[in-house]
Amino acid sequence: MRNIVSWVFLAAALASGCSVRKYAINKLGDALAHSGSTFASDDDPELVRQAVPFSLKLIESLIAESPRHPGLLLAAARGFTQYAYAFVQQPAEELESKDLAASRELRDRARRLYLRARNYGLRGLEARHPGFDQTLRAHPTAAVNALRKEELPMIYWTAASWAAAMALSKDHPEVVADFPLVEALADRALALDEAYEAGALHTFMMTFELARKGAPGDPMARVKRHFDRAMELAQGAQAGPLVSWAENVSVQRQNVGEFKSMLNRALAVDPNSRPEWRLENLVLQRRARWLLSRIDELFLVLDSNEEKAK
Repeated sequence: MRNIVSWVFLAAALASGCSVRKYAINKLGDALAHSGSTFASDDDPELVRQAVPFSLKLIESLIAESPRHPGLLLAAARGFTQYAYAFVQQPAEELESKDLAASRELRDRARRLYLRARNYGLRGLEARHPGFDQTLRAHPTAAVNALRKEELPMIYWTAASWAAAMALSKDHPEVVADFPLVEALADRALALDEAYEAGALHTFMMTFELARKGAPGDPMARVKRHFDRAMELAQGAQAGPLVSWAENVSVQRQNVGEFKSMLNRALAVDPNSRPEWRLENLVLQRRARWLLSRIDELFLVLDSNEEKAK
C-alpha cells in the first residue's frame, strides 16, 4: 500500500509546479534506474519482451524532462542494449535461414538500438565530464583515464552497446572505425574493477579480444584467461561464458566435441540458483539450443562419432 501511495504522489506531482515536477521526475527516474532487477529475475522472457518497450519509452520521456539524470541515462543505455540483443538480434539470427530479407531488417534495427544505447551512455559520461565525447575521439587514453570506479556501469554499457553495434556494422565503416574508442573504454573498465558484475567484463572481453589488432600475445590465450576468470567469478552459475566460448572459440577451431560440451554445460546451469541472473540465463540457454541445432551449418567436417550419431 505504501508503494501505491508513493506512485500516486509522484503522478500528482508531475502535473504541478516546476520545482515539484522536477523533483518528482528525478525520484521516478531513480526508481526506474533500479527497475532492471525486476526484469532480470523474471522467468518469462516473452512477458519481458512485451513489457520492456513501454518501460524504455517511459525512460526516454523522462530523459526529455531531465536530460542529465545519471540513473535514467544508465537505465536507457542498459535497457536498449539488453532488449536489442535478446529480442531483436537473436531472433534476427534465428530467422536468417528462413527469411533472409526479414533477418537483415531485424539486424539493422538491432544495430540502430545499440547505437541509441551507446548515445545514452556517452551522454551519461558527458554529464560528469563535459566534452568527454570530443576528448575520447581525439585522445582516447586521456579521456578514459579521467573516469572513476563509480562510473563503471555507464562505462560498461557504453562499451558493450558500441561493440555490439560495430559487430553489425560491416556496411557502416564509420562505426567500425570507432574500435579504438571502445577498446579504451573496455580496458579502463577492467582496470577499475575486473570483477565487476561477477565477471561480466571478462565475458564481454572474450569476444572483444578476438577482434583486437596488434595486441600482444596469443588472442586465444587471452580469451582463455577471460573465460577462466568469468567462470570463477560467477561460480559457474552463468551460461554466458560457456555460450560465448562455444560460439566464438569452438567454431573457429572447428572443435565440435568441445562445442557440444560447452553448450550442454550452459544448458545445465540452473536459472533459479541465482534469481538476479535468471532472465539472462534463460535467454542464453535458448541461444545454446539454437546453436546446437546448427551443428551441420557451423562445422565443415564432423568427427566419426558425430557421423554415427546422425
